[in-house]
Amino acid sequence: MAMQKILVVDDSPMNRELLDEILKDDYQVVTAEDGMCALWLMEQEIEEIAAVISDLMMPRMDGYALVEEMKCRGWLGKVPVLIISSENAVEAENHCFELGVTDFIHKPFVGSVVKNRVKNTIELFVCKNALEQKVKEQAVTLEEQRQIIRRQTEKLKEMKSFNRLMMEFRSVIMEVETRLKVLNAEFSEAYNRNPFEAIKSRLKSPESIYEKLERRGFPVTVESIRENLTDVAGLRVICSFPDDIYRLADLLIQQDDILLKSRKDYIKNPKANGYRSLHLILSVPIYLPGGKKYMNVEVQFRTIAMDFWASLEHKLKYKKKVADTGEIEEQLKKCADSIEDLDYQMQKIRDKIEHGQDSL
Repeated sequence: MAMQKILVVDDSPMNRELLDEILKDDYQVVTAEDGMCALWLMEQEIEEIAAVISDLMMPRMDGYALVEEMKCRGWLGKVPVLIISSENAVEAENHCFELGVTDFIHKPFVGSVVKNRVKNTIELFVCKNALEQKVKEQAVTLEEQRQIIRRQTEKLKEMKSFNRLMMEFRSVIMEVETRLKVLNAEFSEAYNRNPFEAIKSRLKSPESIYEKLERRGFPVTVESIRENLTDVAGLRVICSFPDDIYRLADLLIQQDDILLKSRKDYIKNPKANGYRSLHLILSVPIYLPGGKKYMNVEVQFRTIAMDFWASLEHKLKYKKKVADTGEIEEQLKKCADSIEDLDYQMQKIRDKIEHGQDSL
């Protein structure tokens, strides 16, 4: 295997000789007496050079100008640069880092230190470039997958049977919304207050439907959507207090034509990140010209405070390039625990107010 090539740029013959002597057993060393000569060499051999070691103060073209020119030509992304520097040149080193220099070799030269700095710099640079290449390849793959998803979802949208299925899911959302509003009116009449503050509904996009079927290994067909996905149609019911969640959910489930398919209580058994909500998968009848048909719908119940928390947690989950993610997750977990305490404290205060009114 051929030795890696190191380019040493220094107007001092002594420095060039010293660095050559230190590195010659491990690398093929080529030298240049200033930046102009170095550029000429790099023009001929840039693909073969593993690293550049350059002095700063040189005639014709100094080290700063050399690095600037390498940056302009796109070579800093291919070759790491180590600058020869004195121990107290802090300001100069900071400026070099800003230009894109990788590391420094301090004078007077210590053979073992020089060898290790050069070796580590080359290895880290190779790893960095390999990682960047992998990221680029993954980006290409992801874009290809997105293109496939777009094409497939466009086909879905063009299918009459798919559009009809989406109409049926919209219908079951309207059906459950109506039933919840009726329960809300009845509850208000009986207790002089409303059990929920708002209802939010959503229908999964064709893209989300396709991705979920693919991820779970199911075929992407209308029949598969109907049989394998239970959350295409969804509602979120925002309640004031935890006991209202259970009371309202029970009233909904007790309706004799609604079938409970799944119940997950993340209020009594929170997720590890602090998430609290009651999830129901229901089978609810809708009435169409062709007759009655049962459709799956997901209904989530949570308090106002927990809905606000979940919105913030969702942003953290799907936002890219968020710094200190671990610290934020820890803070959110503490907030979730505080919210639970606050929800039950507010519920106790409400009970005292209502009992006080009853005694009047």
